[in-house]
Amino acid sequence: MALTRIQPAAIADVREPNFRNIVINGDMAVSQRATSTASITASGYHTIDRFQTSASSIGTWTQSQDTDVPTGQGFATSLKMDCTTADASPAASDNLIIIQKFEGQNLQYLKKGTASAESLTLSFWVKSNKTGTYIAGLHDRDNSRIISKSYTIDSSDTWEQKEITFAGDTTGAFDNDNAGSLDIQMWLAAGSDFSGGTLATTWQSQTNANRAVGQVNLADSTSNEFFITGVQLEAGSVATDFEVVPYDQNLDRCQRYYQFIASGTSKRWDLVSSARTTSYVDFVYPCTVPMRAQPSLDVVSGTDYYYVYSSNGGYDKFTTPAINSNYVSGTTLVTGYYSGGSYTAGDSLLASTDNASSYIALDAEL
Repeated sequence: MALTRIQPAAIADVREPNFRNIVINGDMAVSQRATSTASITASGYHTIDRFQTSASSIGTWTQSQDTDVPTGQGFATSLKMDCTTADASPAASDNLIIIQKFEGQNLQYLKKGTASAESLTLSFWVKSNKTGTYIAGLHDRDNSRIISKSYTIDSSDTWEQKEITFAGDTTGAFDNDNAGSLDIQMWLAAGSDFSGGTLATTWQSQTNANRAVGQVNLADSTSNEFFITGVQLEAGSVATDFEVVPYDQNLDRCQRYYQFIASGTSKRWDLVSSARTTSYVDFVYPCTVPMRAQPSLDVVSGTDYYYVYSSNGGYDKFTTPAINSNYVSGTTLVTGYYSGGSYTAGDSLLASTDNASSYIALDAEL
């Protein structure tokens, strides 16, 4: 019997993504911070990795990683926004936006700022009880330029797939660095400062009033909710099938920007470390993947929130870990300060969270 030789290129096509999707975690699978956060009234990263919420005085929200997804599309999770306090009359500067930011060094192949600039096509699945016009936009941070397109949620409480193509921009190249160059912005509500002009359907210098013209107000009722998943942004004018990235690779890509370490009671977050003095302890935390930039510490502080255990059998408590040295070669030196230590310099140590509210992570978000 003749054997059919499978070419290596064919194997690679089957097994490996080619990362045509610029969006990271577009299937909403990774949620390191929390799976649900209530009482949101301000901007920040609340649940789903890489998706930031811009919120300015426009109601109160619960954001969650939800299991409501379009049937038969291969998704297991979605990002849900649930209005818990309404704002039927937004002030001029009010806004609610779901945002993902991208590094300029990952966008050079788009050839922005040249005559060969690539179009970008955005596709996603969306569901809401609030039908009507919504706005999706791109924001070039390096050159202060914008483009926005509208789409319609036609049927209440029904998953719908949307596809939007943005023309290539021949003005203004992206910086080739690890800073934020481009945002994708999914608008949910907009005051007149962002909706009082003419929608910027072609690339133009940033005028806020042209960014979200026609946007419905998702904040006008506590009955309102919004779901989104399968978010893909790719070069070209055709939306391809959602690019599936294995969970481990997806998590690694998210951890470039944020790495959860530990929380709660008796959660060990460090390998063996050492005491510099009786009141000064160094913990070298090996980052899972190299981070985008020197991270800050995302930490919840409180009396006796953290413990230090010693190889000599002693222990001590401290309140606030802190980053105390430069970020070098994928590791971060996290230092715990405490008083009344009973160790000698060189003691081997292990750190632990020790309160239900304790939390520690590394943050290098854009």
